[in-house]
Amino acid sequence: MVVKAITSFAEFKTIIDSGKPVLIDFWATWCGPCKAISPIFEKLSEISDFAGVEFYKVDVDEQAEISQEVGIRAMPTFLLFKDGNKCKDVVGARPQELEALIKEAATLV
Repeated sequence: MVVKAITSFAEFKTIIDSGKPVLIDFWATWCGPCKAISPIFEKLSEISDFAGVEFYKVDVDEQAEISQEVGIRAMPTFLLFKDGNKCKDVVGARPQELEALIKEAATLV
């Protein structure tokens, strides 16, 4: 799956309420660790074992309302949602923890 950008609070609410496991990368253009882990997030989104998981990105500077709603304090932060509820997170550029989070998301399909 291609990682899609969320461009509004309304879109965010629709996505997380979809009933599917949703993984969102909260990032910023000025964040070095965000740039380092972004290609890893993209590559993981293309693995067929994770096909039932939806992958999104939120630029915290452009979508401050979303960032405030979910309490983002550091970037990158990866949040897993299911049925509108936050299930788990990974804070920081931690590839192994991110992959474990995605594997957990795949069990929610």
